[in-house]
Amino acid sequence: MKLIDCQSHIFSPDYMELLKQNTGYIGVEHINEDRYQVCFGTDQRLGIRLSDYSVEKKIADMDASGVDISIVGPNIPGPELLDEHLRVPAARLINDFTLASCTQYPDRLAGLAVLPFTTIEETLVEYERVIPAGLKGVLLFSHLGERQVDDKEFEALYQHLEQDGIPIVIHPTVPLWAPQIKDHFMIPMMGFMVDHSFAMLRIILSGLLERYPRLKILQPHCGGILPYLLPRIDEQTESKGRGREYITKPASEYFKNVYLDIVSPSAEIAKFALNFSGADRMLFGSDHPWIPIGDMVTVFKEMKVSKTDAEKIGHINALGLFGLT
Repeated sequence: MKLIDCQSHIFSPDYMELLKQNTGYIGVEHINEDRYQVCFGTDQRLGIRLSDYSVEKKIADMDASGVDISIVGPNIPGPELLDEHLRVPAARLINDFTLASCTQYPDRLAGLAVLPFTTIEETLVEYERVIPAGLKGVLLFSHLGERQVDDKEFEALYQHLEQDGIPIVIHPTVPLWAPQIKDHFMIPMMGFMVDHSFAMLRIILSGLLERYPRLKILQPHCGGILPYLLPRIDEQTESKGRGREYITKPASEYFKNVYLDIVSPSAEIAKFALNFSGADRMLFGSDHPWIPIGDMVTVFKEMKVSKTDAEKIGHINALGLFGLT
């Protein structure tokens, strides 16, 4: 069976060099050889070995695990967390690296764009540069530095995404509220999942899906915490009338159009998410190299879905969402 990995990461060595110029929240320490520590202030340190993120390693691990195509994008930090003057050149550098990787392996890799989120004008310039060049979606981090994903300045981006049929892939980053949860490694344990769930909920409650109902969105990691909490959210909006300023339907109704992936270390949780979303809205993913691809192939097999559903999750849904042929 054909297998498309909808969540996979590469990292540009040139971007790592650019990060060294940053003087604000993001910092970089060179450990040795190709190992680095990316520092998110004093909140979180992320170890990156560039060889683990190389395109050659990606293809080798895909071959070993039976993955035909990977949808690739960068790891955190995105350009929106950098000093203002570095965000546009960072986005261009990342996107050029992603485009070059996909050009090198056109039958194996498809890419996601990152955007600078400085001004809407600069953000759309980069969008209009790289989407026609061949990138298949936009990687939207769970907050935009000092701003949120539903910031009104960026409304025109969502209009373009809907009009062009380009999907958004929401991706966690270190939360703005990280200082409160940085102890005990709670940021990667829970903070990432909660923060990208907040991002999705903002998109719903701000009315973006009310105004742009044909937006295509992939919410990774089995939907974060939303599949478990949407009944409570609906009770708040429908019974108590909270958060209904920009929506006309229960929050769960908007979420029905959102795709999820199976990325969880538990087949039981992945199956719960599948039962929530339905097989037409579920995709295979790995989060490689954070998670070995083979581990997620094992989870996929342990879900024990029908052959028809396995084909939808394994590749059919991804073909349609990302416009692959």
